[in-house]
Amino acid sequence: MDLRYPPDVEAFRAEVRAILAEELPAGFAGLGAIEDRTAAEEFVESWRATLYRRGLLGVTWPVEYGGRDLSRLHQVALVEELARAGVPYGAPYDTYAIKMLGSTLLRFGTPAQKERFLPLILSGEEHWCQGYSEPEAGSDLASLRTRARLEGGEWVIDGQKIWTSHAFDADWIFVLARSDPAAARNRGISFLLVPIDQPGIEIRRIRQMTGESDFCEVFFTEARTAAENVVGAPGEGWKVATALLGHERGEEAATNPILFRSELDRLIRLARQDGKAGDPVVRQRLADAVVRVEVMRHLGYRILTGLAGGGELAATASVAKLYWSEYHQRVTELAEDVLGPRGQVLQGRPPLRAYRADDPGVPASSTASWAGAWMAARSGTIYAGASEIQRNIISETVLGLPREPRPAA
Repeated sequence: MDLRYPPDVEAFRAEVRAILAEELPAGFAGLGAIEDRTAAEEFVESWRATLYRRGLLGVTWPVEYGGRDLSRLHQVALVEELARAGVPYGAPYDTYAIKMLGSTLLRFGTPAQKERFLPLILSGEEHWCQGYSEPEAGSDLASLRTRARLEGGEWVIDGQKIWTSHAFDADWIFVLARSDPAAARNRGISFLLVPIDQPGIEIRRIRQMTGESDFCEVFFTEARTAAENVVGAPGEGWKVATALLGHERGEEAATNPILFRSELDRLIRLARQDGKAGDPVVRQRLADAVVRVEVMRHLGYRILTGLAGGGELAATASVAKLYWSEYHQRVTELAEDVLGPRGQVLQGRPPLRAYRADDPGVPASSTASWAGAWMAARSGTIYAGASEIQRNIISETVLGLPREPRPAA
């Protein structure tokens, strides 16, 4: 197995490293080293502007929409270098705007949609959020109840979405809505692009146990969007929606092992600092974590090989999602056991990116960071497809087991 990147990718990696050396402040120790939360958020926005200015956002996109027409491997090399430097790939809303929606529009959008939306997504002038989950349709997304009907050249939308990250500062939301009430399950669902600033949309923030309020409920009461703001054919939104989820997980195959190994190294330092590394049980649990990260890394290589060949993630994405989300609960529980009672204290707002705490500037003993990571890891086995759903996908599509009985529509 040749794990080396092609020469053109390594040349791009050298370019990225040169940009990092030019643009980051002298002695920069990672985003996690910025203790003040407001200052960290300001850095993220400033850094995003730098990435855009230097042509490091949307590098796989066509040049006409602001990209560089590079390969997926170029994108992986970019994110690897950013992860090693302790800086994010854009702002939080870019997960939904660039990685998810932008990549989906490139595949399914009309020429007019691409011209209208993609440049503003890349520049950051328009922010997006995702309208998928509902109170009665989380992991079982096909049972969604939000409805849309065509009326006078517009889609009219009624319903509710929940767990919508950063809806409060988004300009647009992409929404899954049932446009054919007579169709069963995942048929008759449309993928709509909806402006948020209108009388028919109400947003309520949800307070989390971390003290944050990034999640929101979004209520639609005869909210409207133009008829042409449907991605793909009306009623075929399920195909678009599932392709979008694949974009969410693609580059994670390469970057997750880097981030998790950085976090694990920090935990090992913590165990040594606190004198717990000599405990045989702790030592065994740390060794188990090292093995699991290595397995994750080689699974990432396999996924990258498929992507580089033009393949789709398919069920392999479910294996990766199931694996890393359950691993992260294990390792953050170990961190809490090493820290003891002080690991249960979270003072003030958790540090930015506390869910990974991977930056080299974060002290090993930062209890706020570990407490935030532990709390955030609880949700990892639920969001983006619960572990139960991932196991169903793996059993049915990989192992060929009989489908789980489902209630009649």
